[in-house]
Amino acid sequence: MTTIVPARPPGAASLADVLPSVLAALTGTVGALPLPPARSAIVLLVDGLGSSVLGARRGHARHLAGTTGTLFSGFPTTTAAALTTFTTGRLPGEHGLVGYSVLDAARDRVVKQLSGWDDGMRPDTWQRSETVFTAAAALGVRSVAVGPARYARSGLTEAVLRGASYEAAESVADRFRRAREIVTAPGRSLVYLYVPELDMIAHRLGWQSDEWTNALEEVDGEVGRLAASLGRDEGLVVTADHGVLDVGERGRVVFGHRAELVDGVRHVAGEPRCLQLHFEPDASEAVRGAVLDAWRSAESGRAWVLTRQEAVEAGWFGPVDPVVAPRIGDVVVAARKGIVWYDGRSTGGQAGSMVGQHGSWSSDETQVPLRRFGAFAS
Repeated sequence: MTTIVPARPPGAASLADVLPSVLAALTGTVGALPLPPARSAIVLLVDGLGSSVLGARRGHARHLAGTTGTLFSGFPTTTAAALTTFTTGRLPGEHGLVGYSVLDAARDRVVKQLSGWDDGMRPDTWQRSETVFTAAAALGVRSVAVGPARYARSGLTEAVLRGASYEAAESVADRFRRAREIVTAPGRSLVYLYVPELDMIAHRLGWQSDEWTNALEEVDGEVGRLAASLGRDEGLVVTADHGVLDVGERGRVVFGHRAELVDGVRHVAGEPRCLQLHFEPDASEAVRGAVLDAWRSAESGRAWVLTRQEAVEAGWFGPVDPVVAPRIGDVVVAARKGIVWYDGRSTGGQAGSMVGQHGSWSSDETQVPLRRFGAFAS
């Protein structure tokens, strides 16, 4: 039986369209998302706020749970890849951040894209695309990112926020307040406002926890206050980098002890809902084929198992630069049910304890809200 492989919805508005469209509105043109003109704008990205969980908690989010639309976030649905798509307007195969953790083949290692930056994997070269903020500077628009202090000097910040200055504010309320002050100042400005708290709580406790709902209520309240304060020439867009789903203990699978699934596999990259397996350089075609067949036999009922070539041809990563291609796994295992995989060889045979998960193709992960306020509301 042939398995239908998911693909990027043709012509659908996506996370890659948001910042370029906002910049267009600030400079007198029209982008892929038609927005009315504005002098300045705030783009709020709430990490992990998928359309499905927002809908499920709509009674706690009267400002956010509107009807102004949804976006296709992209693939893989993981923060490093999605934030880079958001700030560059390019897809992972172009900008180069193709997963939570990826193979750095030159140094024969797997590196986490959120925290693993060093002189061997430099942000200014590993991330290959110009940001929208750099384009904004050339057009006379000031760009400012507002987020927690701990991210101010991170490698990911350097990789994805080129062209923007970074202003730190610790509490959610303080971040909203600072963003409001920036757009009030004379001149044209583009403010990227980042809220990671919901994603962090979801990973630890799940989006169905009281703590997650309380955090949503806090953000929604701040959105309402900010929206009410905007002038006629100030716009606000709210979106997210990906959604989330809760995975219980029964959905956490350890696979490293199964020789048929790891024979000839040198590195396991990606994330628990989207594994990227890299073979030993000298692994024979027979070994590679056997491992691929074993994964398909074991997991095809709850995963899409594709070779790199198949994933690229299906457009999973968008257009893929030859420099980026080796970063994608030889085999990609993407969950299509509520399941995650852990390589027990690196975890003492144990599964991870993270509850909220994302990375694959479900609508819970790929559909994110698009909300418009102020000058952009009409």
